[in-house]
Amino acid sequence: MVTSLPRVVIAAPASGHGKTTVATGLMAALRRSGHEVSGHKVGPDYIDPGYHALATGRPGRNLDAHLVGEDLLVPLLLHGARDADVAVVEGVMGLFDGQIGGRGFASTAHVAALTRTPVVLVVDASHASRSIGALVAGMHAFDPEVPVAGVIVNKVGSDRHAREVVDAIDLPVLGVISRDDGIVAPSRHLGLVPMDERDDAAAALDRLSERIAATVDLDHLLAIARTAPDLDAEPWTPDVTPVAGRPRIAVAGGRAFTFRYAETEELLCAAGAEVVTFDPLEDRDLPHGIDGLYLGGGFPEVHAAAIAANTPMRSAVREAVLDGIPTVAECAGLLYLCRSLDGAPMAGVLEADARMTGRLTLAYRHATAPADSVLGSAGTAATGHEFHRTHVTPEHGPIAAWTSDDRSLGFASSSLHASYLHLHWAGTPHVAQAFVQAAAHATARPAGHHATRPERRELDPAAAPADPLRHHGDVEAADGRLDFAVNVSTEPRPEWLSEALARGVTGSDRYPDARPAARAIAHHFARPLEEVLPSAGAAEVFGLVARLRAWQRPTIVHPQFTEPDVALRLAGHEPTHVVLAAEEFALAPDAVPEDADLLVIGNPTNPTGRLHRVRELEALRRPGRLLVVDEAFMDAVPGEPESLAARSLPDVLVVRSLTKLWAMPGIRAGFALGPAEVIADLRALQTPWSVSAPAIEAMVACHRPEATAEATARASRLARWRAVLVDGLAELGVPTVPSQAPFVLAQVGYGIHAKLASAGYAVRRADTFPGLDDRWVRIAVRPPELTRKLLTALRIELS
Repeated sequence: MVTSLPRVVIAAPASGHGKTTVATGLMAALRRSGHEVSGHKVGPDYIDPGYHALATGRPGRNLDAHLVGEDLLVPLLLHGARDADVAVVEGVMGLFDGQIGGRGFASTAHVAALTRTPVVLVVDASHASRSIGALVAGMHAFDPEVPVAGVIVNKVGSDRHAREVVDAIDLPVLGVISRDDGIVAPSRHLGLVPMDERDDAAAALDRLSERIAATVDLDHLLAIARTAPDLDAEPWTPDVTPVAGRPRIAVAGGRAFTFRYAETEELLCAAGAEVVTFDPLEDRDLPHGIDGLYLGGGFPEVHAAAIAANTPMRSAVREAVLDGIPTVAECAGLLYLCRSLDGAPMAGVLEADARMTGRLTLAYRHATAPADSVLGSAGTAATGHEFHRTHVTPEHGPIAAWTSDDRSLGFASSSLHASYLHLHWAGTPHVAQAFVQAAAHATARPAGHHATRPERRELDPAAAPADPLRHHGDVEAADGRLDFAVNVSTEPRPEWLSEALARGVTGSDRYPDARPAARAIAHHFARPLEEVLPSAGAAEVFGLVARLRAWQRPTIVHPQFTEPDVALRLAGHEPTHVVLAAEEFALAPDAVPEDADLLVIGNPTNPTGRLHRVRELEALRRPGRLLVVDEAFMDAVPGEPESLAARSLPDVLVVRSLTKLWAMPGIRAGFALGPAEVIADLRALQTPWSVSAPAIEAMVACHRPEATAEATARASRLARWRAVLVDGLAELGVPTVPSQAPFVLAQVGYGIHAKLASAGYAVRRADTFPGLDDRWVRIAVRPPELTRKLLTALRIELS
């Protein structure tokens, strides 16, 4: 069969020249000018075809000689371009870059030669001018079998620059594009953020289409495409024998599962299956009456918190797989079936855990099935590819899904096949046949089998708390959300601290004596013993202070931790609020009433992270006034330069907590440092034995020299991790308050807190703090790998 198909390959000398942006814009511009366009991608990439599909209105297709073999490239091209006026093929990497050691096998040039398609080069001219001409001449002459027919010059800085570049190029120049960040898509790993994750994708594509149409000669491009010779081949068809019974196969989709080759679904349908899609992020249950389950690729690590939050769906998938529903899981699907992903609970089907790493695994694999599975019998061979930054431990189960290069990979059973390997099923259509056959023989599900589970009871992230002053971040870090709301360290407790807590439990058969804790604290801060009061956390001290005297004008500097407010109200006082001005939240001593006899301030302050200077705090001292400084987060500040804890002042009470830095919120451990007479009066109000034996042992352990060294190291790590968060927020254009604490106050805008909660990320709402509103959230500092997930989710929600 001879077919005339106008077509063009959009290539580049190397990655980063803008070929994806230009190719996608050309597809959209040609379509908007009235042409039926088909989009194709050289190589296994599964992100770019999503943009191609949005641009053309047709499924994006891949042309990969590794995955399907050379003989199928032209048939697949014709299949994808059926009824199209023109096909646009986006290249991969540099024009001649293919398999290492393969002399360009599977490169863009290889595909262009096999499909006899003319090439248009996209060349980044941002760092050169006349040298671009030499580069193009070399690309044109390198291989006579690869016809470079034109050039699009990208990222020029000025008209003068453009003229210099164009004059040096001997080939036709179809267009010149200036630098325009407005049409650059956000990147992830080696490619773009998947189109399904970009709420602004359609609008961005409109801008891109207009830009390309205004700067590139589309008629000249079409003229080049029409020089492509006719192709003598039959279009590919999903040629498999349909099975009886029309089994129903559920296919994962949505933002977390953005990738599957279009031919996979076509083969499933051709094999007799009814394909239904579901979203593991949004849907509460699997589709009714399914006989098979396909979990493809994507980036679940970005959405791990949202996946974990959807407990009903995780339970449904676990039950379905363990009940023997034939299941195929590739890469993202493998992670979803693990017990956990970066600590977030997954479906729990596999006795394995996954985590993000700093290493990208990117490779083709020739693999063989070591045992019978839902994809075929033992000995089934396939070529696939891996693309991931995660690692699963263990790498394989008792029965591996594949063996490759003498390695066992993945997990298999009589009804499950899960591995990192992506297959292009057009190259191995027999696996589709085997999978649908297995689904057809699956045990029928009882009517309504998945419809009777109770609904998940959720916190409404947009609902106002009943009592804002009693609201705390632990309420928000529920339903499996990734926790950026609670300011407790995620680092494991040191072994010496765990041993101390264990000693405390062992010694809990007698009433606790807090004097050893007081002595350890006094020694650490060089304070007299009578100036130290161990307590059941900082909150207990605030309650004692509220009942200490008949305060006439208790005053709290806000935004600030709200427990002092609650304690004073419970004691019958109505505190005065001094609200600092937004942006810097700088201390304003003149704003404090002169007759304030109790003044409470945080340093660094929760939630602003503002570290006030000692001289600023001393300026707040007055005769007859007790200044209470909440230093619950001071141990997170390297060197504690502005602490008053080691200074004996007659009218200053410092409150400290061990909860945050040492990751033990369930052990209520804190203390107060102040004038001996104030400490004595507070002790008289304290409930006997309020400090538990484990808390006492923890206080002793946390004030030894080895603890001081560890605290310094933890504070330094927090500072580095906080810089990652602050820099990432700045890149997103999100204003923040300069912070010295293990959290950052960020002005993300109205409604973003609730959107992040719905996406599975818990950040602390800030509108419960006096002086702040719903524009603000407090974000806990976490290790960079978790922070980057939050930043990606925030980028999506802000778009």
